[in-house]
Order: sequence, then structure tokens, then C-alpha cells
Amino acid sequence: MKRALIIIIAMWPWLIVPFLAAAQDSSKVIAMENLWNRAELNNDAPAVRLLLADDFVMTVAEGTLYNKSQIVASVADKSYRPEALQSSNMVVHSYGNTAVVTGAYYERGVDKGKAWERRGRFTDTWMNLDGRWQCIASHFSVKPK
Repeated sequence: MKRALIIIIAMWPWLIVPFLAAAQDSSKVIAMENLWNRAELNNDAPAVRLLLADDFVMTVAEGTLYNKSQIVASVADKSYRPEALQSSNMVVHSYGNTAVVTGAYYERGVDKGKAWERRGRFTDTWMNLDGRWQCIASHFSVKPK
């Protein structure tokens, strides 16, 4: 019995360290999601450029695909003026150097003079590339009114 207890105590760091690392990565990825929202709210295209991997792809509700340069250009466009971008109920599913975030969103604003408002669900896939978390893929759906 004593021997089993000593083995468990000796193994404890190897059992808990992966859990703590995953929890830390989850916090970082959630922070990146929130940074992305803030960057869009402020039309901060350079910040969005840093958050997205070079081969990033977004699939929107209508099925259209957008790459990194198209997303960055849309954020830089001053006729796109979001007033609210909020993510909620975010859950991070960690897989080593990859994390999948699912959640709900609410957004409202003006684009090219036309007001818009929508709610829905999203899935973002993040990967730790060269020591930095970057979004490699994103998909969102719009909740029917």
C-alpha cells in the first residue's frame, strides 16, 4: 500500500502537468477570440492579420469561402462599422497544438450604409504555429429570425 502511494505521489506531476497546460492553452485561445472581436470593433486590420494563419479560410452561412486577405480587407474597410461583437458560451476542445472553439455570437453594425444584426453559432479552429496561436479555419451559421 505504501509503495502504491509513493508511486502515485511520484507520478502526480506527470498526471497534472498536461491538464494544467491544456487549461492554460484554453485561456489563451479564449483571449484570442476576444481580441479578434475587439480588433473588428476597432477596424484594426493589422491585429486581425496577426490572429489569422496565412492559409486561413472562413466559411460563412451562405457557403461562401473567404481567405485571410479578404477578411483583413473587410475589417480595414471603414464602411464596415460594427457596433457590437459578442461571443458567449465558448467551449474549447483541445487536441495537442490544435484547439476547436465552439460558441454563440451576437453582432450588430452598419456595412456600406446598411444596418445589420444577427445571432448564431460559430466554430473556430486554432493551431499553435511556431509558438503562437493562430486561427486556421472559421465557420459560422446564422440563427433564423
